[in-house]
Amino acid sequence: MQRSSRDPDETRQRLERWLDSALGGESSPKVSELAGTDANGMSSDTMLFRATWTGDDGAHDEQLVARVAPDAHDVPVFPTYDMQGQFDAIRAVSDLTDAPVPRTWWCETSAEPMGAPFFVMSRVDGVVPPDVMPYTFGDNWLFDASPEQQRRLQTTTVEAIAMLHDISDPAPRFSYLERSAPGDSHLRRHVANTRAWYDMVARDGAASPLVVRGFEWLEANWPAQESPTVLSWGDSRIGNVLYDDFAPAALLDWEMVGLGPAELDIAWIIYAHHVFQTLAGMLGLPGMPDFLTAADVATQYESLRGYAVRDLRFYLVYSAIQWGIVFLRTGQRQAHFEGHEIPSDPEEMLHNRPHLESLLADLDGI
Repeated sequence: MQRSSRDPDETRQRLERWLDSALGGESSPKVSELAGTDANGMSSDTMLFRATWTGDDGAHDEQLVARVAPDAHDVPVFPTYDMQGQFDAIRAVSDLTDAPVPRTWWCETSAEPMGAPFFVMSRVDGVVPPDVMPYTFGDNWLFDASPEQQRRLQTTTVEAIAMLHDISDPAPRFSYLERSAPGDSHLRRHVANTRAWYDMVARDGAASPLVVRGFEWLEANWPAQESPTVLSWGDSRIGNVLYDDFAPAALLDWEMVGLGPAELDIAWIIYAHHVFQTLAGMLGLPGMPDFLTAADVATQYESLRGYAVRDLRFYLVYSAIQWGIVFLRTGQRQAHFEGHEIPSDPEEMLHNRPHLESLLADLDGI
C-alpha cells in the first residue's frame, strides 16, 4: 500500500540542505540513492539513503535511514508522533542494554526542513518476516525454515524483549514517554490514550461498536493488581525486527513505545502472530500453529526474568482491540491513497473481527 505522497527528488534535496545545516562547517554533505521501502509497517515514512560528508573525525560514507512523521494529509495512523521520544528511547536502549537497535545520528523536531519532524539512524542489514503476504501463508524464508531455526528466532526475540524490561527505574528514566491521557496508573493512562486514538478514527468515519464493546470488556475485567512498570517497546512483533541468522539484528518501529506492564509486549508478540495464523486458517492454509504460542512465550519470558506473567487474557484482548483500531485506520489510509470510499459498515475493515467477537464472548482463547 502507498504510504506517502512526498516527492522523492524534492525530499532528497531538502534532506541534503538540512544535513548541510546540521553538520555546518566544510562538511560538504551529499545525499544519494534515496528510496522508500517495501518493508512492513504503514505508519512513519521510512526513507533509505546514502550520505557522504567530511567531519572532524574524517570522511563519512554512511547508509542511513530517516524515519519521518507522516504528512497530516496522508491519514496518519496515530494522532501524534513523538519523534524525539522515539529517538531518545532507542539511544537509551543502546546505552543501557545489549538489545540490538540501530545507531542513532540526529533528531530534528522542527517540521520546517522536511515538512515533518524526523530522526536519522544507521541502516542495518537483515531480513524481516513479511506482512504481505503474511509469513504464515508460506513461500518465505521464515515459513520454510526448520523447526529449530524457527525456535531460535522465537527464543532470541523474547530474550530481546526481556532485555528492554530489565532496564531499572524505567518510570523516572523514561518519564518523557508518559502518556498524557488521564488515569492513576501507567496501564490506566495507556488504555485511555488508546481510547482517544480510537475516538479519532471514529470521528474520521470508521466507528466500530465492537471496539467500543472491547473497551467496556477491559473495564469490567481490569486486573486486580497491575504488574510493575517496564519500558514497553509497544509494537513488539516479529514483523518489526530485522533478523540475521534467525536472531534479531535490530528492533525497529518505536511509535508505540511507552511505560506500562510487561504483559503489554508479551501479549502483543503473541497476538500479532495469532492474527496471521488465523488469516492462514481462513484460507485453508496450515500456517505455523506451533510458533509463538501463548504458553511457550509466557514460559520462556518467565524463565528469563523470574517473573510470573499475570492476567495474560486481559492483555490479549487489549492487543486485539488495538489491532482492530490499526485495521480501521489503515483501511482509511488505503481509501485515501486509492481514492475510494470506506465501506458503509467500517467493521468490514476489521480483519480480526471474528476473533475479537469470540474473545469478548469468552468463546475463544489463544
